[in-house]
Amino acid sequence: MKKRKSRIPKFNNYEEEAKFWDTHSFADYWDEFEEVDLVVDLHKPKDETLVLRLQKEAKDKLNRVAKKKGVTASSLARMWLTEKLRSPSL
Repeated sequence: MKKRKSRIPKFNNYEEEAKFWDTHSFADYWDEFEEVDLVVDLHKPKDETLVLRLQKEAKDKLNRVAKKKGVTASSLARMWLTEKLRSPSL
C-alpha cells in the first residue's frame, strides 16, 4: 500500500509550526497522526527551586539564546549550570 503525502507542511522552526497550528485545526488532520502511549507520573517528587537574580542585559541575552535553541530560558540556564557542575575543573 502506497503511503500518501502529508498535508502538514515541513516546518523550519517552532515559530512557523505554532503559526500554522494557530490557523489550522488538528481535527482536519486526524488521519495523519499516529497513536502514542503516554505515561505521566504525578507522584514524582518535585525538584528544588533556586531563585537567581540577573541583570536585565544578562536575562535578555539568555532569553535570546534560549529562543534560538528552542528551549525556555530556565531550561537553558539549568542545562548550562548542570554542564558546569559536571566539569572536571571544579
